[in-house]
Amino acid sequence: MKAIDIVILLKKISLSQQDISMRLIADSLQISVSSVSESLERSKTAHMIDLNKKNVNTLALKEFLLHGIMYVFPVQIGRIKRGIPTYISAPPIDKYLASNNEVFVWPTSKGTARGQSIKPLYDIIPNVAIEDETFYKLLVIVDTLRIGGVREREIANKELDIIFSQYEKDKH
Repeated sequence: MKAIDIVILLKKISLSQQDISMRLIADSLQISVSSVSESLERSKTAHMIDLNKKNVNTLALKEFLLHGIMYVFPVQIGRIKRGIPTYISAPPIDKYLASNNEVFVWPTSKGTARGQSIKPLYDIIPNVAIEDETFYKLLVIVDTLRIGGVREREIANKELDIIFSQYEKDKH
């Protein structure tokens, strides 16, 4: 699995439809259709998506996100930069935690916040995340699982359950 594979699976969940074209995913993520195709093939091999490459296996993805993502895609917090809020500074996680004036951002000139920089799971994230509210929330949840302590990870798990449950309802 590669970071883009997780991003594509999260995008499929955010779009919440069975028959999403590879072209739609590619365009929304500003990547090539062949990159989407290769990614979905890797996800199929890893049992993260069904054999038809239509439905995300949310149980397998959740297990990986909860127990593996922090090891496979660790985060180093960087210098103060302008960017888009993430981690405990963005929805849905920010509503649970009292602000201690610490802000965490994906660095980008398009951002409106200043804070400690976090390298996103995949480079295109700052350019495409805020165009899709559910996708943005999923990426924030993933950052929380990559960085957070026990309390933050418990909150992220609850929020992940909410979004994944909705996806499961929508696909039937």
